[in-house]
Amino acid sequence: MTYVLGISAFYHDAAAVLVRDGEIVAAAQEERFSRKKHDPRFPARAINYCLGEAFIDPAELAAVAFYDNPRLTFDRVTKNAVTVAPAGRDQFVAACRTLLGTKACLADALESCLGHAPRLLVTPHHMAHAASCFYPSSFENATILTIDGVGEWATCTIGAGTGSHVDLLEEIRYPHSLGLLYSAFTYYCGFKVNSGEYKLMGLAPYGEPRFAQRIRDELVDVKEDGSFRLNTEAFGYLDSPFMTNARFDELFGGPARAADTMITRREMDLAASIQQVAEEIVLKLVKHAVALTGHRSLVMAGGVALNCVANGRVLRESGLDGLFVQPAAGDAGGALGAALLASHELFGAPRVVTPRRDSLRGSYLGPAFSTDEVEDFVDRNEAPSHHVPNADDRARRVADALADGNVVGFFSGRMEFGPRSLGSRSILGDPRNPDMQSRMNLKIKFRESFRPFAPAVLAEHAADYFAIDSKSPYMLVTAPVKSSRQRAMAHAVTEGDDMLSILNQPRSDIPAVTHVDYSARVQTVDGDADPGFRRLLTAFHEKTGCAVLVNTSFNVRGEPIVCTPQDAYRCFMRTGMDLLVLEDRLLWKHEQPALPTDDKWKNEYEPD
Repeated sequence: MTYVLGISAFYHDAAAVLVRDGEIVAAAQEERFSRKKHDPRFPARAINYCLGEAFIDPAELAAVAFYDNPRLTFDRVTKNAVTVAPAGRDQFVAACRTLLGTKACLADALESCLGHAPRLLVTPHHMAHAASCFYPSSFENATILTIDGVGEWATCTIGAGTGSHVDLLEEIRYPHSLGLLYSAFTYYCGFKVNSGEYKLMGLAPYGEPRFAQRIRDELVDVKEDGSFRLNTEAFGYLDSPFMTNARFDELFGGPARAADTMITRREMDLAASIQQVAEEIVLKLVKHAVALTGHRSLVMAGGVALNCVANGRVLRESGLDGLFVQPAAGDAGGALGAALLASHELFGAPRVVTPRRDSLRGSYLGPAFSTDEVEDFVDRNEAPSHHVPNADDRARRVADALADGNVVGFFSGRMEFGPRSLGSRSILGDPRNPDMQSRMNLKIKFRESFRPFAPAVLAEHAADYFAIDSKSPYMLVTAPVKSSRQRAMAHAVTEGDDMLSILNQPRSDIPAVTHVDYSARVQTVDGDADPGFRRLLTAFHEKTGCAVLVNTSFNVRGEPIVCTPQDAYRCFMRTGMDLLVLEDRLLWKHEQPALPTDDKWKNEYEPD
């Protein structure tokens, strides 16, 4: 057996992935163990988990594959600095500290972590993205599209996957980047770059795209094949620590919105505008890529591939035979791609393709905790719990609690790899409750009230609720709520409206998961999902006639998704959740003693 360890680190979302003869054994982001969101540091804890999951010693690794080529990245940073000099000095110095400091010490960090110096391989960033989405897909041959901010020089690549081989055919290079364009608007609208882009996407349906033509005229020149060039004079990222500059301010009516200030009509319309332009670019790229390769199945990765609204349009409008978006599409997934590329291309592992089923096993690739470990945890912490060992009985009890309006923290099986909770580390609610969205946002997640929640739906009933005719197991495609379930809103969003008054208007018979444009970010739950989660959905359906649950990540704003029973209990006790399910134990909030004040229960995260 040949083991390859893939790692990503030193930018954001460090991760480790272990692959055995082309099979994914374990994968996890460092943030889940360190409790620092988007932790970029060397993923020592994630590595230790992966090796422990496989019960192997570090000496058994054939190689370690890194998701980026630091030399090419340094080439870009240096040439960019020369181009913009004397501006950008501070930015150049900061980049050098990473590239000549921590990244340069990668081999030393590995030797310190593993106890020996392994064979170290370096994978180009977008090749890692390409491998991460092609190899696990259910397609023998596929068109590959990767889009992100920047990796070394490339910001977008088109490729082809055939059998066990990946080729990259075309690329767009820095400073022209769809990811950086979208991040510039994320920054300008007052959200944090590299974590707030999904907030901008969620804000877009509240606005009108009245700035879209200005973006096309002044910021980005898009060709029919999807290639584009940015007007770099309006952006700050080349020569400053900021994404935008005074020219950008002039174009859009003043300075950027300060974080945590009121969101105005301008921000809503800017979000709608850049979302429209981004979708147009992605659709043109897809059309060109498919024509170039001749393969009508498409696989996607890179941070822009997490834009589920664009993905939904690709699925509905591009005439594809199939679409697969790798669920850890950002930098964390680069570790997956690096390991798979080495396993297949260098060590010759055969690629096993199963039609209509990817090889990610539902993305449940992280740590699990046994019922004995959970019992030990609740006993040590004197947390009152109800032991319900029968899985069907437990599902019925939790379904009853959800139907009664309770919010449930659900902790079951192996943790998900990637940014989405898919029923293993989830917070759940009844989608029929019109107050559930604002309640969960403000009293449990402690986040902006406008942000939508996703529905998890039994796969065999998905078409009863949504205009979707394909699987969406990873919550990476939006689809309209079925028209027969929609309810007319009293009025559209206007300047000065209280967002809560808009949110509290029922828009369908599942209002808690229906966004203001009648869309939903759908997760279809079939036999490949966490068994406990599917069993719960089935029990809820049997009790209520509704095959849908609200599913959001088990964390609060600024915190990584929970990993351990202690993480879950801490989050449960510090929020408005009513019931916590820890494997076969049910813990009701009203029965719990006050949370101790000692250090192990402190929150160490920062709001995003």
